[in-house]
Amino acid sequence: MKNPLFVGSSVAIVTPFDKGMVDYEAFSKLIEIQKLNGTSAITVCGTTGEASTMTDTERFDVIKFTKDICKNIPVIAGSGSNSTIKALENSIIAAEAGADALLVVTPYYNKATDTGLIRHYTYIADRVNKPVILYNVPSRTGVTIKPETYAALSQHDNIIGAKEASVNLSDFIKSRNLCPEDFYFWSGNDDLTVPMMSLGAKGVISVAANIIPNIMSDMASYCLEGNFSFASTLAIRYRELIDALFVEVNPIPVKAALSLMNLCKNELRLPLTSMDKNKEIKLYEIMKNSGLL
Repeated sequence: MKNPLFVGSSVAIVTPFDKGMVDYEAFSKLIEIQKLNGTSAITVCGTTGEASTMTDTERFDVIKFTKDICKNIPVIAGSGSNSTIKALENSIIAAEAGADALLVVTPYYNKATDTGLIRHYTYIADRVNKPVILYNVPSRTGVTIKPETYAALSQHDNIIGAKEASVNLSDFIKSRNLCPEDFYFWSGNDDLTVPMMSLGAKGVISVAANIIPNIMSDMASYCLEGNFSFASTLAIRYRELIDALFVEVNPIPVKAALSLMNLCKNELRLPLTSMDKNKEIKLYEIMKNSGLL
């Protein structure tokens, strides 16, 4: 029986920068906030963490720093690439830095076939000593993991589940039906946390948890308890705020939000740029109405 590693809410945490360098002082504060607000796991070096612009050394240092602080909380490290060899190298770096699991996005741009996806993930999972979590996000990669592909990959002893961000609930239901009970799914979309958990997902890997960690933790906890009425109330109450975090490509809005909360600088690495001023004003209003400012 495979271990799900975590249930509940994992933050897809930002990487704060200051003058082009990782701001470890701010990063430490962000992690401590998560620890104090019920977050079940920390996901670093993902899309929200701008990992694609980080060097191998930065990745290693950020993962190690996170694990040193989070000794009793699982740390999941993004390690995917469009190159299988590079994804394996990233995964080895993450494992050596102390990651408890590896989040491996589908190989973007190349557009691998179903057979290619199976071989890609099998190649990596065969060669690492940490559990692998697949990451299906077609809006980013142009590639979709089909239910039948999930079913094939679920048989691998070292592949424990998937962050599912395709927004296709019909395919998710089919995937749940085809995969064994010990192949776990987590929502990759904050706004679909409740419906996906009602269909068997174990939690969410969340962008919104950067600014409302307690709310995302409570939402997931209510779902795990079977109290979908309370969870739905939270989902509806914070829907406008969650939507506001995606009016521009992630992590542009969430970094603006954290800056408004004086938790880190609003600094991104190119090709990402700061949020449109009119949209930032709207975000500010929504955050103020939500009691965050």
